[in-house]
Amino acid sequence: MTEIVTIQGLQKKFGKFQALRDVSFTVNAGEVVGFIGPNGAGKSTAIRILLGIMKRDAGQAQIFGKDVWKDSLEIHKRISYVPGDVTLWGNLTGGEIIDLFLKLHGGGNKKKRDYLIKRFELDPKKKAKGYSKGNRQKVGLIAALSADSDLYIFDEPTSGLDPLMEAIFQEEVEKIKETGKSILLSSHILSEVERLADKVAIIRQGEIVESGSLDDLRHLTRSAITLVTEGDVAEMTNVNGVFDFEQKEDQATFSADNKHLDEILMAASKLGVKKFESVPPTLEDLFMRHYES
Repeated sequence: MTEIVTIQGLQKKFGKFQALRDVSFTVNAGEVVGFIGPNGAGKSTAIRILLGIMKRDAGQAQIFGKDVWKDSLEIHKRISYVPGDVTLWGNLTGGEIIDLFLKLHGGGNKKKRDYLIKRFELDPKKKAKGYSKGNRQKVGLIAALSADSDLYIFDEPTSGLDPLMEAIFQEEVEKIKETGKSILLSSHILSEVERLADKVAIIRQGEIVESGSLDDLRHLTRSAITLVTEGDVAEMTNVNGVFDFEQKEDQATFSADNKHLDEILMAASKLGVKKFESVPPTLEDLFMRHYES
């Protein structure tokens, strides 16, 4: 697959503080990559380096095969970006600002602009100084989504939006994805990333600690099992891969290593299965695995 974003061994220091130690991941054509981690992990620093706003200390960073620092002007012609806190010109209306952003980008799609203004329920005639944080985010999102870009970079884009507007944003991102565009999504809303992302990169203290598709990463965590058997379900406590076993009357709940699921199923079948439910691990489970300490 064509690599749209390539980051290899990225490092950045602020004085004695090492913000990025070793960040490496890729975004391929037509792919949504979720970039997740808590505040201070280095997400925004990495994104600012990608945008050519900040110079890296070491490592490689390219977009469309071009160096993000040397070729930032060329790169910006083909990308859309929305930060987590959109700052606007207070004396301009929301509509005027959206049009200005689109003009700077090369024109944009005015029909899509009008459609998104209605979808996001934005009053485009109101001056920006009267907007709430959520409405400022809407202006940035509408401008970015109305532009025909090859790469969309979202850094906490739904910050300040209510759940209904979050859902609309997710629907619009899915539409962009269907057209084959690439998206880098940094978000603290794990359900949002889980719904949209093909791959995730989890950053912790300036390093990527896990990366890959959700299916690839889920084998690293345990599924939640609910089991009812005709025989004594307590016998399952001695089966390889069974952890955190709890029993209430004839029903048992436990977590199971996916690599031992076949062995667990075999043992359960010998007891006569009356009920077997398996819930795969979520992105939140995977995320917390790295941060619970």
